[in-house]
Amino acid sequence: MDLQQIKTQPFHVKLATVLFSLVTLCYITIVAKEILSPLIFSCLFSILLLPFASFLERKIKLPRSAASMISILSLLGCIALILYIVGSQLSDLGNDWPQFQQQLLKTLDNVRDWVAATFHVNANKQLNYVNSATSKMMASGTTVIGATLLSLSSLLLFFVFTFIYTFFFLLYRKLIMKFLLSVFLDENSNVVHDIIEKVQHMIRKYIIGLLIEMAIVSTVVCLVFWLLGIKYAILLGLLTGLFNIIPYIGIFSALVISSLVTFATATAVSKVIMVAATLVVTHLVDSNVLLPVVVGSKVRINALVTVLGVIIGEMIWGIPGMFLSIPVVAVLKIIFDRVDGLKPWGIILGDEDYKPSKLATKLETRKK
Repeated sequence: MDLQQIKTQPFHVKLATVLFSLVTLCYITIVAKEILSPLIFSCLFSILLLPFASFLERKIKLPRSAASMISILSLLGCIALILYIVGSQLSDLGNDWPQFQQQLLKTLDNVRDWVAATFHVNANKQLNYVNSATSKMMASGTTVIGATLLSLSSLLLFFVFTFIYTFFFLLYRKLIMKFLLSVFLDENSNVVHDIIEKVQHMIRKYIIGLLIEMAIVSTVVCLVFWLLGIKYAILLGLLTGLFNIIPYIGIFSALVISSLVTFATATAVSKVIMVAATLVVTHLVDSNVLLPVVVGSKVRINALVTVLGVIIGEMIWGIPGMFLSIPVVAVLKIIFDRVDGLKPWGIILGDEDYKPSKLATKLETRKK
């Protein structure tokens, strides 16, 4: 059945075909999560590391295996440095645990008094409810600990397989490229090659721009928190930059964590308000100024699809799905825009009447 015959099919037939394809695709992605999730992360890492690995091969004359391994070790070194900084800050935060407990108990007392005055529920009933909930939590403590250990072991295996796959993607990149070109007909080879080049260019620019944006946001938040006298300014700034990778939801999570930590360590409501205001202003500046300039027009996806992608990614794959949602949707848009039968889907994913800012246009012109 050719493209013209597909277009002439009744609406209910096309709708049933689309729904069946979506359900099947979602089922496969859920079932094959343990395989597909590290594979997609590996694709992103390999695209990011490809220029560095090629440089080591061309300029330093290293074998491809050695260049690929050095590239991966460099990436691991950067990740280990970030984890070390965050871990050292978290260890300092653990020293203030008695202060956290004291502040938490004080807050609970205030909440209990407010509930008693507002809803006329005496303190004894509230205390019985809290004790009952605590007993249930303690009864399921063994299950929670077991699940936590299982999650940590799964996370370790996830990272191990991700970097193993990244090494093989870099090592066999020409073989993979030849396979992708040979799968399709010769008359489609130019389209396939164009899609692959566009995907590589977009993913690389997007990840680099996202890392630059993350560094800028972390530095600004750390500096502002330090000037405001917020304790653990470095930790909260780093967490804000890391969470900022997740659109919309990440900055809200950073706001909640930063406000709680500030409230527990400073006990002053004014500082909590200043922390919340700082993150809100940072998000507004980042979304309207920093993101268009740094990341540019590489990923032109409308806000509705972005939010839906993050939510669906979390439902299917959890936290990894939230990180992967935007690159995956962007790759799908590139494919949809270049395949005649899928162009309507590319339109719905894109941004309406997109116009880059003047500053972003000037920067793009200088790069060219």
